[in-house]
Amino acid sequence: MGNRHFIVIGAGIVGVSAALYLQKDGNQVTVIDGRDPGEGTSKGNASVIATESCIPVATPGILWDVPKMLMDPLSPLAIRWSYLPQIAPWLIRFVAASSEKRVEQISIALRSVLVHALAAHKELAGLANQSLMIKDTGWLGVFETDKKFDSYQWDLALQKRRGVEFKILKQEEIRQFEPSLNPIYRHAVYFPENSYVTDNFALVQRLANQFVAGGGRIVKADVTGFEIGADGPKAVKAGGNTYPCDAVVVAAGAWSKKLTAMLGHKVPLDTERGYHVTLPNAQKRPRMPIYSADHSFAITPLDVGLRFAGTVELGGLDLPPNYDRAQKLMNHGKRMFGDLDETGRSDWMGFRPSMPDSVPVIAQGERFKNTFFGFGHGHIGLTLGPVTGRIIADLAAGRDPGVDLAPFRIDRF
Repeated sequence: MGNRHFIVIGAGIVGVSAALYLQKDGNQVTVIDGRDPGEGTSKGNASVIATESCIPVATPGILWDVPKMLMDPLSPLAIRWSYLPQIAPWLIRFVAASSEKRVEQISIALRSVLVHALAAHKELAGLANQSLMIKDTGWLGVFETDKKFDSYQWDLALQKRRGVEFKILKQEEIRQFEPSLNPIYRHAVYFPENSYVTDNFALVQRLANQFVAGGGRIVKADVTGFEIGADGPKAVKAGGNTYPCDAVVVAAGAWSKKLTAMLGHKVPLDTERGYHVTLPNAQKRPRMPIYSADHSFAITPLDVGLRFAGTVELGGLDLPPNYDRAQKLMNHGKRMFGDLDETGRSDWMGFRPSMPDSVPVIAQGERFKNTFFGFGHGHIGLTLGPVTGRIIADLAAGRDPGVDLAPFRIDRF
């Protein structure tokens, strides 16, 4: 089961989780990343363990929204014109995944792993003595208009088919349930099974510290290639050095595509650029995370402040951020809560690694059996990070992960 040397490429929540589970099995593990643990997308997400989030980004009718995505750079889902030629193949697959039949299949696949997410989070948090960082509060979706709430009935029906619990709140119940909100909402839905992490960045750092305390090694360097032997990669090249290994895990988030190609697999991975605003002195603090259904973003009461995070911008890894999108989040936030103290405000943009069908790759390599892959989690990277790490360790040990992994295979496109 153990006694092999694994190199995990990527020090975000997925990579660090995989490293901890592989280490737990008695393996020697080295994590390699050009950044410190948690410094990528794990640093700025909404920090929600969204176990109800089984609906993909592309749903029926998304094709008719594409012109709006191109025309309005501040819409919740936008495409940068200059990036359109590069993302066109991804976008075609994205639209193809939006049929009712495919969305039903995708929701079943996502829910099959989402139901295990919280237990995996709590296992790793307990291992690192960080159990108090996870708050089981549920989260609240709020709706300003009847039209938006009516359109959401399709989503709720799909979630109900997947066994998601929820409670619909009447208008007069909303302020009683969440007193911090302005009285502008006509409808709300409470999802009791969601939880959140009080500091997503600190969690990854503390899990990484636990990994090192257990004998693991973290190398800060960019991976440039592999040495391939008869049975697959036998060493990883990074930062001008060569690191021998018995097996490789690619969990490098948005940077996984090139590495995966070096190991014999072409994947249609791209990025959904997300933005956040964090207010350390907001003077308002909801009891739980809130989701604005009208404007597609989340609000989370973190230890570091009140965070407004979300939206999707299809623009790749190289174009500069458009921080007008962050300001728009702030404007919506003020409408939700009234005056907010912006002292110490920080704006951020990060890259969600996303597959066109919103289903991550969680798989053993088809070309080389000593390669394992965990990336493409889109909006549910924090949610699925620990359970993805556990599944990778199961695959490496030859154990049944208890999940049908066919929908997550690396060669499905």
